[in-house]
Amino acid sequence: MRRTAKTLSFFTLAISTLLLAAQAAQATPSRIKDIIAIEGIRENQLIGYGLVVGLNGTGDTFLNVPYTQQSLTAMLERLGVNAKETVMRPENVAAVMVTANLPSFARQGTRIDVSVSSLGDAEDLKGGTLIATPLLGADGEVYSVAQGAVAVAGFSAQGEAASIVQGVPTNGRIANGGIVERELPFELSDMNSVKLSLHNPDLTTARRITAAINKNLKMSLARTLDPATIQLERPIGHPLAMVDILTNIEQLAITPDQRARVIIDERTGIIVIGAEVRINSVAIAQGNLTISITEEPQASQPGAFAQGGQTQVVNRTGIEVDDGSDKRLTVLAPAVTLQDLVDGLNALGIGPRDMISILQAIKASGAMQAEIQVM
Repeated sequence: MRRTAKTLSFFTLAISTLLLAAQAAQATPSRIKDIIAIEGIRENQLIGYGLVVGLNGTGDTFLNVPYTQQSLTAMLERLGVNAKETVMRPENVAAVMVTANLPSFARQGTRIDVSVSSLGDAEDLKGGTLIATPLLGADGEVYSVAQGAVAVAGFSAQGEAASIVQGVPTNGRIANGGIVERELPFELSDMNSVKLSLHNPDLTTARRITAAINKNLKMSLARTLDPATIQLERPIGHPLAMVDILTNIEQLAITPDQRARVIIDERTGIIVIGAEVRINSVAIAQGNLTISITEEPQASQPGAFAQGGQTQVVNRTGIEVDDGSDKRLTVLAPAVTLQDLVDGLNALGIGPRDMISILQAIKASGAMQAEIQVM
């Protein structure tokens, strides 16, 4: 006997992850350096176009990727080799895009990591070597030159009837493959004014940071410009340089504030509820209509001494309907906390998918004092 069951439901209850923020008992203090970014201390993105050579027959096909041949010809021309009239069909060269991040305060001669990604139809970059490639910044200037052997984590193998690919063999990395050739003209120690930017803009957090800085320095050197920015001034003649001032204040601990938010990812069913979420008095009911269809095939055979007949399969179908009549109405008291909300929703015996719909309905009714963000 083979038994199959088909369940149709208005709400699909899938295996999901429910992530809840900690209950708002007392927020944990954080260091200022962990919640702000200092003006000028940042990375800059670099990009370049180059060639990877030395591949084992897994490079670009020149008929399909003509710019690889053009780049190879131009490179040979610069090296004094006349290759314009030569018909080249190598398979050991691949055109690639090279990217890197230029760290803040990187000096000439500093080495940085670079990433290499195939641009054409190359199958694998394993064993290849990147030829000297200039890396440009957003202003079009060359800030670094990359070169070296490409390390590829993935691999590919192919036979007559099957093939296997693990990871991404057309993407690699060169550790310390870039050398900084140009420095960014920025000196933090010479600055008399600097802006501090909050990673999560909030007016209350910004004012707390300002108050902590002024209290530590015993001078009103910081002021709040907006929820995301704090202006820090160094008076002329101050005994400490800007670097010393920043070093002193970045270890100060403050308690960041945050807005009440509910984050929902409808694709995966993940829900993140902030600790500050509050719900006004509201009644919630949830019910699903579930139709279960069960098939139980049975075999019908003729009698032992029958003169004719043949074995037949007879279908037996069972149908069950659950209209959710056993679900109860749950009432949430005014100004309930996050734990009360979770307990109330769990009392209904619902899954994350239905919980998403309920949270959106609570917000639409005006009972939720929080912001819902759908990813």
